[in-house]
This record gives sequence, structure tokens and C-alpha cells, in this order.
Amino acid sequence: MLVAALAISGLSGGEANGAPPATAGSQAPGWSREAKTAVDKLSRRLEDEGGRIGAAVIALPSGELVASANEAAAMNPASNAKLGTAVAALELLGAEHRFVTGLYGELDEGKVARLVLRGAGDPTLGTADLAELVRELKDAGATEVGEVVVDQSYFDERYDPPAYDQQPNEWAAFRAPIAAVSLDRNTVSFTVYPGVSKDSPARVSVSPPGFTSVEGSVATGKKGSAERIGLSLAGKAGRLEAKLSGSIAEGSRPATYVRRVDDPRKLAGYALLAVLREQGVRAPNDVALGGEKEKRALALHESAPLGQIIQALGKDSDNFTAEMLFRAVGAAEKDPTPEAAAKAVEKVLRDRGALGAGERVVNGSGLFDANRSSALSLAKLLSSASADPRLGPELVAHLAIGGVDGTLRGRLRALKERRYVRAKTGTLAKTVALSGYVLGPDGAPRAAFAFIAETPVGKTKPARDAIDDAVVALARAIERNQN
Repeated sequence: MLVAALAISGLSGGEANGAPPATAGSQAPGWSREAKTAVDKLSRRLEDEGGRIGAAVIALPSGELVASANEAAAMNPASNAKLGTAVAALELLGAEHRFVTGLYGELDEGKVARLVLRGAGDPTLGTADLAELVRELKDAGATEVGEVVVDQSYFDERYDPPAYDQQPNEWAAFRAPIAAVSLDRNTVSFTVYPGVSKDSPARVSVSPPGFTSVEGSVATGKKGSAERIGLSLAGKAGRLEAKLSGSIAEGSRPATYVRRVDDPRKLAGYALLAVLREQGVRAPNDVALGGEKEKRALALHESAPLGQIIQALGKDSDNFTAEMLFRAVGAAEKDPTPEAAAKAVEKVLRDRGALGAGERVVNGSGLFDANRSSALSLAKLLSSASADPRLGPELVAHLAIGGVDGTLRGRLRALKERRYVRAKTGTLAKTVALSGYVLGPDGAPRAAFAFIAETPVGKTKPARDAIDDAVVALARAIERNQN
């Protein structure tokens, strides 16, 4: 990608999306020299640590590139890839979009012979929402269900997002799979409560209900003893098997462990069976997949609007929500595959001038070694989006506030009172990224910045500290030149 020394010749597609074009002769802001100094210092610090930085700072609203280093280098953006997912979801689905999950079938004299649970990619659906659906079903007069079927056809059957196979044996929740009907983020929570006295068995609760079988037990140890709980998982016949062992101290607080499921396709179905029985509706013992042709709605649940849901991407860097929204973008284009999702996101980026040579979208979360972006493209994406009234306010609001909340709660503390920095973090074994905005005193974005650091393993903290110092310097320079 050819970039002028001090100004971008234009944000491709930017005018159509509300972003003003940059002009080669535009007046550089008063803080531009300090921004260049901060980026130069950052670049030297990364080189001293054996790494390199990709950096771009764009003045807003002019769109002028005022500071940069290796700005067009295609690098692994880590979770900064979620910015593209968020922009594409807001642009293609709309901030007001709500995901609908429903129960479908025919109710005849109190019985639903075949009850279909169908979803359209709601990343927030929980067991409590299933309970509301069942209550609505009961209010309609249902007392018995003959068969429960889960319709997962809104997405394709590849429930592991692209690149997730790079870490197949990881059971942590951050690597949860996806499905059109997903429940409780496709995770299972195990909560261990100590027994009433030493040597009595601990009590274990599992949520959501109905999906996981539990073997083994946890003992209650003496007061003050160390917590030693073993938990191993295995997928079996579309469900989950758990083995528990160890001990928990008498009188201690309950211990909770959250793990991903192996195959999510029937998770919500088995939970639905349990909820039906809890509410006194007779239900079968097993769950099937299918039901695509059933159109008679019996009960419906709507999610919160997308503008609220994306908060999980920017503030919490939530991988599951990102991959669900990524796939929903593709499904909205009438193709339920991850390839279609990648193509749709890439088109949004390309139209905003934010997809350069060697850059690619593979998954929606930025996990593992998959996506490639440049600091310049990330900064241009932020610049274009901030000027777009269709999505700019929601995009800025969904980002973590420096020193205040989300993944930046413990960072950029020097800027906590001013709340000037809104940004998306990103961390992998060899990558540290931070991209976002510096706001002016009036709350309007004055700069879009993007920093991607490639580091040797074990040196992500020095890179993170160096990036934070650069952002603080940039924010203070902008503040001084606004007063």
C-alpha cells in the first residue's frame, strides 16, 4: 500500500460512509510533532526488546496521517480483529438488530408432538431465557412434548471457528465453539460447595442442566486447607462427561469452574428438556437435530439490540460473542459459512479503505494465528467509522475506557479522570495490540490510533508498557493543544 509521508491521499470508500477525505495540503494539528516523537520513541523501545511496531495515528476529522512506523506492514492484530467484526456487524445488521430464538410446532389439546427450538445466532441466550420460552408455551396450554428437535441450520455445521483447531485440547471458556442455537455461551459451569463438616462430601451443581454427566466426587477438607479440585472433561455422543476429584476446605466459599463444551449442537436442547420437566411439562429423554421446515411459532424470545451486545467485544474482548456475530454477518448474506462471513467483513473493510496488501480476515475474534492487518488499516477503519452516524456512536461507546473499565481497567491509569482514551486491546504470545480513539474535551474523537507490536515470547509486558506510554503521550499532547 502506497502512503504519502504525511497524509493519506484518501480513505477508499470513506466519503460514501460519512468520512471526509484527507487532503495532501491540510493543516497538521498542533499536536502532530509530539505524536511523531511518541511513535519514534515507541519504535526504538520495541527494537531494543527485539521486536517491531506497526503504528499509525490519524488526525480527526481531517483524516491526515500524522505519525507512523511500519504502518502498512501486515501483522497479526490479535483481538484488534474484533474491530472489523464490530464494524461489519453494525453496518450489515444494524445497531437495532435483535436476534430471535423460538419454539415452533403445533399445539393440539395440550400436546406438542414435535417441538423445534430454533435460533439465529443470539450470543446472549441463557438458561433463564429458555425458562421464559417454556412459561410462554405453558401459558398457551402445553402440558406434554413428544419430541424435542434443535434447528441449527442458520449456521453451517462447523461449530469450531477457523483457526481454533490450532489449540484443540484447550477446554477454557475463551475457546468455546459456536452454533445458531447456543446457550450460556456454550460453556458449562461447575460450582463446588463444601460439605457441612470435615470429611462430608461436597455438593456439586452444574449449569446449564441436562447436558453433562458427572462422575467422581469432591471431599470436604479441614478449615484453611488448600483447594485441590480436579476436573477433566470428554465429549461423548454429543454430550459432555465430567470427572471430579479432590477436596475443598470446610467453611470456604464455593468454587466455580467454567469450561467450554465439545459439541454445542444439542446443548440447548438438553437444557430445554430439563426446563420443561422443572415446569411440569412432560418431555422425552433425548434430543434430535432438524426441524428446518417447521414454521408455526409457539413462543419467541428477542435479544437485546446489537448496539448493546457488541459491548462484549470492545470492553471485554469476548471471543465467543465475536465469533457468533462474525458468523451472523455471513448468515445475513444468505450464506451460513465462515468463508462467507470472512468475505462479507473483508468487503466492509475494503469499502472503507481498510484492507491493504497481504491483509486478510479468517475469523472474527483474532484468536490464534489467523488474521492479518496493518496499523494503517486499523486506524483508517476507526477514522471512517467515527464519522459514520449509522455506527460511529455505538463503536466508540463499545470500547474500553482507559483506566476505567473492561480490559483497560488496570491500564492507562494516568488518564482515568479525563476518560479521553477509548480502545481495543489485543494480546497473543507474540503480539500486543491497542487501537482506538483519543477524545477531545467535547467528547468528539480527535485522533484514531493503532499500534501492533510483534515481540519475542515472554516480552509482551514491556511492549504493552511501551504502547501505553505512547498513548498517554498522545492523549496529553492532544489535551494541551485543545485548551
